[in-house]
Amino acid sequence: MRNSLRGGAVTGATAGLLVAVAGAAAALPIPAVPGAPPTFIGNPAVAQPVTDVPSVPQHPYLAPNGKSGIHDDGWMSNTSTVPGPLGHDIRTVSAVIGGECGSLTFDRAGRIVTTCIGPSPALYLLDPVTLNVLGRTALPGDPGAFLKPGAFGNFTGGAYFYLDNQDRAVIASRDGHVRIFAENGGDGFTLVHDYDLSGVLRPGETFNSALPDSKGLLWFVTRTDGVVGTLDLNTGAAQVIRLGEGAEGEIENSFAVGNDGDVYIATNRELLRFDAGPGGEPAVTWRVTYANSGLRKPGQVDDGTGTTPTILSGGYVAITDNADPMNVVVYRTAPEATQRQVCAVPVFGAGASDTENSLISAGNALIVENNYGYSGPEAALLGKTTTPGFARIDIDPDGNGCHQVWADTTESAPTVVPKLSLATGLIYTYTKGVEVNDPWYLTALDFRTGATVWKQLAGTGPGFNNNYAGIAIGPDGTAYLGVLPGLIAMRDS
Repeated sequence: MRNSLRGGAVTGATAGLLVAVAGAAAALPIPAVPGAPPTFIGNPAVAQPVTDVPSVPQHPYLAPNGKSGIHDDGWMSNTSTVPGPLGHDIRTVSAVIGGECGSLTFDRAGRIVTTCIGPSPALYLLDPVTLNVLGRTALPGDPGAFLKPGAFGNFTGGAYFYLDNQDRAVIASRDGHVRIFAENGGDGFTLVHDYDLSGVLRPGETFNSALPDSKGLLWFVTRTDGVVGTLDLNTGAAQVIRLGEGAEGEIENSFAVGNDGDVYIATNRELLRFDAGPGGEPAVTWRVTYANSGLRKPGQVDDGTGTTPTILSGGYVAITDNADPMNVVVYRTAPEATQRQVCAVPVFGAGASDTENSLISAGNALIVENNYGYSGPEAALLGKTTTPGFARIDIDPDGNGCHQVWADTTESAPTVVPKLSLATGLIYTYTKGVEVNDPWYLTALDFRTGATVWKQLAGTGPGFNNNYAGIAIGPDGTAYLGVLPGLIAMRDS
């Protein structure tokens, strides 16, 4: 990911926006900055489905693929089998909710289940058409946290969560508890399980993410000290190990879970495969140190990888490193592999390359986005934006190397988690214009060529900054995206 509140100190404009959110009694349209930027650029697309890639296996303990979390599935593939918008007279609905709704999931009825993180973090049930609030449950938070330096780099408090195979929201909270919420017919949610893990965490260790492995054992990570832990949901037994101390070996992102109990976690120094030990304890199967310039580049939260690991079919896992220029790096997942690294392909050029978002994976293909230059909302104000760049990297057919298929050097996507619709063949991203009123666009790229197909204006001004939230393609093909004060929905007419 990246998600939720992220980056540096809060600007006056952003602080005012968030304070307005905190006091809002009901969802309202997000205010736009006056101006007249182009509303639509390009031409509507004709769907060109991507059919020559294996399907991502359905995780037995997650909601259906595309509906379970910010990265869509256990592999963190960022792909959807649902057709997204094609660019036919796209209509936008926006709503001030109560904070940035960065991770979006969908229940069996097609309703949105999301956490919105801000001054008063909460779990929400939303109408997928109107974005009206159907239910709300408060989550533990720190009301003043968003005014502190580094607030926009804080993923804690439930920014990462997942929807399980029973339509329950599983949230690792700021207070050291893992809570499971079921939907009800009243105010939206009922707390059905509460696991207090504060006894196994040290002061300052706060959950970043939690996910089940393919056998149902819950894994969790914290940023500080690089804590990796397991929780038996039947007994409540928790066990942890620490990969670092303080910021050395910290874990900034979520993680990927494979088909055989395998778990892939990246620190700011290493990528590791874990498997549960005989007693359910976290055990390191293999670990590799990736290339690192030692720099915290503009647009990075720390001096390490910005990606949640992404699994590919054929026995591979991929991240970006922190070299200069940054590389897309692919590794073999098998425990007995004699040569762990498959390739490291540089992207975007020296002095202008980093990403803080997960890769897209489809078959042997990876899509990477450049976020160089984003230090917080102020980096996208008054016409400013980030260094452009997207690239597609494919693993060679023989599995012994990789190559660049295409590179885009025109589209600037400051922070979004992009998504690929296999049904349309379009990569959906969120780009920023350079006009002074700060236009933001839902942008469609051709998966096969990287060409920009169309761009639809979402809105203008800081209220439409997604600040590391991820695009979600809903069951009806709507493209949803969290923004600083809430959520937007964009759909073909």
